[in-house]
Amino acid sequence: MTLPSRYNVAAAIIASIIISSSDGFAPRQCSSSRVSRNLLQMNYLQKELHKDILAASSSNDNSAVEDKEIVASRPQPVVVSAESEALSHSKSTLKLTPSFDLFQLLPKVEGGHIPQTVAGNEQRDADILKVGVPDTLWDMKLSDYKGLGGSKKIDTLPDPFAMVEKELQPFSDSIKELVSTDQPVLSMAAKHFFEKRHGKRTRPVIVSLMAKVVAACEPESSMGTDRWQDSGASLVDVEGGVVTSKNHEGSDVWRKQGQLGQIVEMIHVASLIHDDVLDEADTRRGGEAVHKLYSNKVAVLAGDYLLARASVLLARLENTAVVQIMATALESLVAGEIMQLKSQPEELLRMESYLRKSYYKTASLVCYACRSTALLGGHAYGSTVATACEEFGFHLGLAFQIQDDILDFTAAASILGKPALADMSLGLSTAPILYAAQEFPHLQPLVKRRFKDKGDKQTALEALYKSKTAMDKARNLAQFHAQKAVDALLRLPQSEARDALLRLTYVVITRKK
Repeated sequence: MTLPSRYNVAAAIIASIIISSSDGFAPRQCSSSRVSRNLLQMNYLQKELHKDILAASSSNDNSAVEDKEIVASRPQPVVVSAESEALSHSKSTLKLTPSFDLFQLLPKVEGGHIPQTVAGNEQRDADILKVGVPDTLWDMKLSDYKGLGGSKKIDTLPDPFAMVEKELQPFSDSIKELVSTDQPVLSMAAKHFFEKRHGKRTRPVIVSLMAKVVAACEPESSMGTDRWQDSGASLVDVEGGVVTSKNHEGSDVWRKQGQLGQIVEMIHVASLIHDDVLDEADTRRGGEAVHKLYSNKVAVLAGDYLLARASVLLARLENTAVVQIMATALESLVAGEIMQLKSQPEELLRMESYLRKSYYKTASLVCYACRSTALLGGHAYGSTVATACEEFGFHLGLAFQIQDDILDFTAAASILGKPALADMSLGLSTAPILYAAQEFPHLQPLVKRRFKDKGDKQTALEALYKSKTAMDKARNLAQFHAQKAVDALLRLPQSEARDALLRLTYVVITRKK
């Protein structure tokens, strides 16, 4: 078996580290003995080498063909026709691949596979930024922490919400000003969630922390080509021409990344307002839904207005790649709604279809925001940093949604801030029910007819609570994605912000509301 040349180089580097008694890589963050630093270099290089040896030994010439066949067999939610999409592209535009085709959707034991290497995930296993940089959490496993099977305490890591509290304190006030309009009713409806200060603003917190993470990462050198995936980075106007942890806060880059957090929250809130109209929901975040306070028409217009304002602010970031990426996130939200409404009966039983829908409706906004944060920080689209950011957001978003679906069955409506069993009421099957249907085949016809017949929901609930495996499998799936999110973050150099995001990942799958 012949390995690519860069891995022969890696092997040579490992050998040189072993025999080296001086020089080596200088740690950027903290000092340590030469021996421990060299061992760390070996750990990272050996890990990358080992992964590729395994991949090379298990791959075959038909793998790419098989991946293409898998993708081709999937029903796609049509938003824009292939012809229209082709006409809108030029050589200078990004050709985005959905994140579920870049990263792993399911564990191998459940039929999941690692996608082939394409533009967008070429750096998904690269540890090069970590070489020579000490990291106390380089092999972190969530299963080692309390509540997930271990004994370690997660509060030894920085609190993600406390770390950016001061930055986000004026968030509601400034965002209210950004969505103000001369029409009083529309203005009140658009400001509704921001005035109530509901929720923890998880998405802006993620963007703010990710901005600090990427500032601590040295930009990788350009590959010297004109491929679109080697571009996309913003031209940053900071002292020295490169964003660092020291010159980041207060810079124009910092301001734009903060504005991206506001844009993401506007898009998210707009989607909630529209969802509540479509689902005829009465409550949201513990209060009345916007359409109940005003009317369906006002709610739809308020959501449209938020999306319009978000689009204007997005254009002001002055990065065409980021505009396209975040516009694709908007398109994904619509695709998710269509998929939810129009899925064929057989698709409703497939775990992969459920996860793809969850990607469209939840994870896409998070992962695209994370990659965009890296681009605004001066990193190229195809860099290790940007790829790790998107992969983190992809898996975190899926873990968040799966945990949300678990809580739909285990938490009271008063805690959730929305009606319990809401998904079943809408005829939707989520991870717990799908696993129960695998164990109890008599549930499958109920799932396929969206629980429309009398007694269907009660029958499904009884089977779920009777099952000894369904809820545990759903929790394991959430933990699988959370660990994959952690693994993506661990490819980036250690910083307080990165470790805070590790803790946030733990919080996502252990939360009770």
